[in-house]
Amino acid sequence: MSKPIIVVLAAGMGSRYGGLKQMDKIGDRGEVLLDYSVYDARRAGFGKAVFIIRRDIEQDFRNIVLSRIGESFPCELAFQEMDSLIPPDIAAAAKKINRTKPWGTAHALLCARDKIDAPFTIINADDFYGREAFDAMGSYLAADTVSEGAIVPYKLEKTLSPQGTVTRGVCEVRDGYLVSVDELTAIAREGDGKIYNTADGSKRRLPDDTPVSMNFWGFPPTIFADLQRYFDGFLAGSGAVQPKAECYLPMAADWFIKNKLLKIRVLEADAPWFGVTYQEDRETAIKRIADFTVAGLYPEGLWK
Repeated sequence: MSKPIIVVLAAGMGSRYGGLKQMDKIGDRGEVLLDYSVYDARRAGFGKAVFIIRRDIEQDFRNIVLSRIGESFPCELAFQEMDSLIPPDIAAAAKKINRTKPWGTAHALLCARDKIDAPFTIINADDFYGREAFDAMGSYLAADTVSEGAIVPYKLEKTLSPQGTVTRGVCEVRDGYLVSVDELTAIAREGDGKIYNTADGSKRRLPDDTPVSMNFWGFPPTIFADLQRYFDGFLAGSGAVQPKAECYLPMAADWFIKNKLLKIRVLEADAPWFGVTYQEDRETAIKRIADFTVAGLYPEGLWK
């Protein structure tokens, strides 16, 4: 059986961050945050990385990222553009309403379909997930037969940013399986110390230990036909006429579950998480990576 694959979502524009956070240097030797995820994945038994990027950042990505990782670990690139895999009439209509960005993380995964021939995990480039999470996912995906999906959720309180609101996929879990995912925007801890979702103008209280998706998913390669059906339905609906509408993987996972197309296991992993949603998050990320290096979790220079 082929080793599992790590797929990295690295095509984002970083509008809230103010730049290409997937290539912002975090480590002492120029490592970016995704370096640490790929390093942990290799350690956990993954056999290849597929990076989903935009063509306009390809050369910078090759210079900053692949020039290091590619010498130590097999890597491939997939490209997500606004018109990738999009019917010509819908692409033309999108340009008329001044759409400039691709169609979200479900669209991104479809753009990498021809690079994926084994069970795989998919993650964000701008998040740190922790080696425990990769160990749990790697063990699951390395099984002889992988017919179900998997997710490593994180406690909501550990995924907030002091710089502003965040979007999280709130998970309902029952008997070790995911029951639903509700993508909520505008989540933040307020002055009373409690966490609220205020996207619709009202306040919805969320417990600190609410499990949330940070886009750490595992799937068998057989999901693509159903994922394409879901994305086609998105395009046929309001997605094609809204300039900023996106088709998210948590929404697709919820659709899989509701339609009994795929069961998704919840994997337990007491792993740290941090990310770089805002520019101010960068210094925290640099410090935490430095602390992990001093503690011996990572070597000085990952890809010697």
